[in-house]
Amino acid sequence: MERLRTPFFIVAMVAAGLAVLVELGATYLIGGSATTGALAQQSGDLGLTVPGGGQVEVPPGLAVPYLALIDVIVVFTVALMGAGMLIPDRIHGKLQGVATLIAAIVLILVAIVLLFVAVGKLILMVTLLLAFPFGTIAYLIIWGSFPRGDAAVVLSLLMFLKLVFAGALVAAQQRFTQNKGLVALVLTTLVANLVAAILHAVVPGIIVSITDAIAAIVFAIVAIVWGLVLAIGSIPGILNAIRASAAEIEGAAVEGAAVASSP
Repeated sequence: MERLRTPFFIVAMVAAGLAVLVELGATYLIGGSATTGALAQQSGDLGLTVPGGGQVEVPPGLAVPYLALIDVIVVFTVALMGAGMLIPDRIHGKLQGVATLIAAIVLILVAIVLLFVAVGKLILMVTLLLAFPFGTIAYLIIWGSFPRGDAAVVLSLLMFLKLVFAGALVAAQQRFTQNKGLVALVLTTLVANLVAAILHAVVPGIIVSITDAIAAIVFAIVAIVWGLVLAIGSIPGILNAIRASAAEIEGAAVEGAAVASSP
C-alpha cells in the first residue's frame, strides 16, 4: 500500500479546518456596513425613493456561513482519517461507526433548524419586496445593499483553501482519489462554493440578499442529504463492531470457563 505522506495530510487537515473557521466567522466578515446612503441609486431600479436619515447596518448573508454545514463533514471525515493514524485499528473500527452516526444526527438536526431559519428569512424578504410601496422601501433599507465585495473576497479565500485541501490530500496519498464518497464530498463543497459566488454575482444588487438566502436553503438541504448518507453508511460499521464485541465477550467467557474447569 502506498505510504501516507504525513506533512501533506496535515496541510489538508489545516486547510479544511481554516475553511470552516472562515465560514463560521463570515457573520463578522460580511455585512455590518452602513447602507442607507447607498440605497438612493439602487432603489431607482424600482422607481422608489428611500427616505434619508440615519444609517442602517447590512445584515450578514446566510450562504457563506451555511457552507460550514457541508464543510464540517469534510473536517469530520479528515479527522476520522487522522484518528486512524493514532488509534489502533481494532479500537478505531469500533468507534468510527458510532461517532459517524452521532455526528450525522447532530448535523441533520442543526441543518433542519437552520433550513427553517433561511426559509423564514426568504419569505420575509420576498413578502416585503412585493408589498409595494412601503414594504419595498423597508426591504431596500434593510436588505437592499448586499456586501457583494466582501462576500466575493471571502468566497475566493474559501475556494483557495478548498483547492489546497484537495491538492494536499491527493499529494498525501493518491489512493484517496479511489474513495468515491470522499471525492463526491470534495466536489460537493467546491460546487457549493461556486454556486454561492454565481448567485451573488449574476443578479441585480437589490435582490442579492434573496438569492443568498436561496443558496443557504440549498446548502442546508445538501447537508441534510449528506447527513442521511453518513447515518446510513455508519450502520454496517456499528453492526460489525457489535459482532466483534460479542465475539470477544464470548471468547473471554469460554476462556474463563476453561480456566475454571481445569484442575
